[in-house]
Amino acid sequence: MRETNLSHHQRHDDTLFLSFSSHPPTLLPSYPPPTSRLNVTTSGNDVFYRNNRNLEQNLFVDITSPSNSRFKSVTDLGSPEDAAKKLLKAYLGEFMSTRIGVRREGDVVSATSRTGSDGKTYYDIEIGVQSYATREQLAVNPEFRQQVLEWDRRFLTTLGVANKRLYSLRIQTDLKSDRDTLTRTRDSFTCKEVDL
Repeated sequence: MRETNLSHHQRHDDTLFLSFSSHPPTLLPSYPPPTSRLNVTTSGNDVFYRNNRNLEQNLFVDITSPSNSRFKSVTDLGSPEDAAKKLLKAYLGEFMSTRIGVRREGDVVSATSRTGSDGKTYYDIEIGVQSYATREQLAVNPEFRQQVLEWDRRFLTTLGVANKRLYSLRIQTDLKSDRDTLTRTRDSFTCKEVDL
């Protein structure tokens, strides 16, 4: 399944995340990463880290508001494929551009369900988003407005539920990063009740 929105091997430590000592461990993956990440405190997310060596990479955990969410399980979203379609639509909206000559496309790479170490059901979803742009967006002739790939990103997302709230871990990366490390980080994520 592919949607379009009209209107984007390094060293091992470049693909890992900063030591999470400044945040409650209940919000973060348990896989211990080294110090190649920078904590970002102004994003509005519950936890947000950016790789200071590779700007294509970041990690954040988002939790829905307690006032408007009443999830019993992640299966309330439907099947993993249903949840993946909703995420794809949300990501394309998030990366929509108002620049002339920009086109964003995305597709669901994988959508699976697993039982975590805590016995809860989790959805692991991978989505690819590409951005195409023209360097001559105001050119009169169409042959001068050819679009080229600007960036190609992957989003490894895990969805889970605790205390009736939807928890979302999202790891953004490029195609060249160490996937084993990123997958271990994603798979270590579990939802625990927090008061935020």
